[in-house]
Amino acid sequence: MNRPTVEVADILRAQGDDFIDRHRDRIRFQQLKVMSAIMRCRTAALGGHIDTCPQCGDDRTISYNSCRNRHCPKCQTQARQRWIAARERELLAVTYFHVVFTLPHELHTLILQNQAELYSLLFHAVAETLLEVARNPKHLGADIGFFGILHTWGQNMLFHPHIHCVIPGGGLARDHRQWIHSRRSFFLPVKVLGKVFRGKFVAGLRKAFRKQRLSFSGQLQHMAEPKSFAAFLRTLFRQNWVVYAKPPFGGPEQVLHYLGRYTHRVAISNHRLLSFDGNDVTFRWRDYAHGNKQKTMIVSADEFIRRFLLHVLPKGFVRIRHFGFMANSQRSASMQRCHQLLAMAPVASSEEVALTNATRLCPICRAPMTVIQRLTAAQIAWRFVSPSFSDTS
Repeated sequence: MNRPTVEVADILRAQGDDFIDRHRDRIRFQQLKVMSAIMRCRTAALGGHIDTCPQCGDDRTISYNSCRNRHCPKCQTQARQRWIAARERELLAVTYFHVVFTLPHELHTLILQNQAELYSLLFHAVAETLLEVARNPKHLGADIGFFGILHTWGQNMLFHPHIHCVIPGGGLARDHRQWIHSRRSFFLPVKVLGKVFRGKFVAGLRKAFRKQRLSFSGQLQHMAEPKSFAAFLRTLFRQNWVVYAKPPFGGPEQVLHYLGRYTHRVAISNHRLLSFDGNDVTFRWRDYAHGNKQKTMIVSADEFIRRFLLHVLPKGFVRIRHFGFMANSQRSASMQRCHQLLAMAPVASSEEVALTNATRLCPICRAPMTVIQRLTAAQIAWRFVSPSFSDTS
């Protein structure tokens, strides 16, 4: 893929300081850290290293270090590849399903004021909904496993919290002695999922309010009163909550293709940016509400940065989580059992996967690269200003 002509970092470097001056009272410390990391990513400010390929002797040039921030568009490729490699060894020889749980827009302001609490509640409600409905003998009658990925954006970068779930088509019988297959083209009824999901999320909201774990400010101050909050909760039952089941993948190969597109995403990739003239940003987006048409949008740099920062997650928040027989506490034993029941080869050890993904590969011959020298930011600056500085000094 060609190098993008415009990057998020370019916009932040040009307009970031002015944005901070205008909105200092509303910017969270975590958002400031993200801005700083992206602006410094792969620049001399973070230091660098010199690599060589022992096999083909590829040129030893300085590579600037990455910021490794999970919100940085340039730092997700290697993290995604490592994560996908780990998931590849766990894929089952069954049809996979993709189910998306979306929250109604009436909740958006409340969520933005209580992100850690309500993102966690969203994961909990989604997991409990899928596990409960799947266990029901009227639907599947099995213990399922799946992972969910939190996305908080739409294609236009506006706030749109939802969770993508990737689910094997079937599950373990309650005694774990049999694999129960789902139908190839149908997993669970989405209308049932939507009703159960709504009930569980609203129940969680009610519990969080009762335990005083929610904060209300600005236009939501009135909701701190119990009667007002109860009235708000009643409005949430006046509409159906959207649970969308996409067509099944078909098999493990399609799942890996999906994972490459959806995991470790950020609000916008650099390749969707078309131009930046110092004041306005033009980017591509798909209008899913009108036939999935590809369109262009022009926004001011100030609005672009505002939208981008909407999707900075709370510190330490885990946005990819595993549930059911894929949960971290039981994954190894459960996946081995699934492989046995499906007559598949044993699961590869995590050490084997880690070994194959521990190093950067040569762009020419794909052999593992070797770091021969690490450089601090000061050493890089000295290297370019001092003619006496050499690779061996």
